[in-house]
Amino acid sequence: MNNANAVWLVIVLAILAANLPFLNDRWLGIVPRRALETKGLALRLLEWVFLYFAVGATGLAIENHLSQIYPQNWEFYAVTAFLFATLAFPGFVYRYLWRKR
Repeated sequence: MNNANAVWLVIVLAILAANLPFLNDRWLGIVPRRALETKGLALRLLEWVFLYFAVGATGLAIENHLSQIYPQNWEFYAVTAFLFATLAFPGFVYRYLWRKR
């Protein structure tokens, strides 16, 4: 895998992971919820944070595989968190603002 493919892989993975909590009612898209239990906003945000760290760990593993890991400051993580939130916007709009119940 070259650097360009690795970058696109992380971007596509981030887009899918950012929208996953808002597009389905399963925990991480795998574990079904109980029939009487609803997946509220707090649980969706917790899942979103977990997926943020999972995508970050995947990107770190790919960077380690391709080259040396470059140390980052807090600004990098703040920007990536807001970018991940921006990528989650379509799923949030679909779940809470656009879809009629």
